[in-house]
Amino acid sequence: MEELKSFYFKDDILYILDQRRLPHEEIYFEAKNINDVAYAIEDMLVRGAPAIGCVAAYGFYMGIKDGLDVDNVYNTLYHTRPTAVNLFWALERMKKACLNQKNLLEEAQKIEQEDIQANLSMARHGASLIKEKSVVLTHCNTGALATAGVGTALGVIKELHKQEKIDYVIADETRPYLQGSRLSAFELLKANIPHKIVVDSSAPFLISKGIVKAVFVGADRIASNGDTANKIGTFMLSLACKEYNVPFYVVAPTSTIDFNAKSFEDIPIEQR
Repeated sequence: MEELKSFYFKDDILYILDQRRLPHEEIYFEAKNINDVAYAIEDMLVRGAPAIGCVAAYGFYMGIKDGLDVDNVYNTLYHTRPTAVNLFWALERMKKACLNQKNLLEEAQKIEQEDIQANLSMARHGASLIKEKSVVLTHCNTGALATAGVGTALGVIKELHKQEKIDYVIADETRPYLQGSRLSAFELLKANIPHKIVVDSSAPFLISKGIVKAVFVGADRIASNGDTANKIGTFMLSLACKEYNVPFYVVAPTSTIDFNAKSFEDIPIEQR
């Protein structure tokens, strides 16, 4: 099976898989400058907090390479998406690297490689939490389409499948953008993982009936007290899991933690 990549960088062009066209078409958008990258983030050609951070890092490099000043580059990318803290983490890191006269392309590549390794570590650790073959549920899309590697929550599910611990996966639709039915199902199909798509509102019922043995979700931002912002619909899943004693796992890299946010009240929520 050919490896699924949400983006790749080659010959000073950032190729970004246009996820608006999935699952019907696999078309890569060619981002040749910082404005192309900003467009791709803002219009959701690329989505998923880790992937956004990686793409923004390459966009930062492209802006500086084209002769723009640091503040202009930073601000152009900063205002694209409000919730995914990985974006701001990556921009701060690239700005610091620029001021310290580091090689910016190497720094962007390092951010990508670190995410790939973090994905693998999370997948192995998360899979160790499930001891027997189970039905698991996931929300939104947290796989290769949302990261530089195998994924966060969906990465755990892929590892569980490798270890033959998956009976089948329940992917809820994740309205209104349908990241579950369009994107997670697309990834699960490519990976030959048994799965079923359900409407969002049915998920708590399935949890209540004991069908779901664990829920794995990702995160857009985690506050310093552990409060987590994720795709709309995550809250009802956490409440259902609490009520029926079903394990609920948030899978995210440390770059998703916002230590400046004390609680959920400090996390800006995107309205679209």
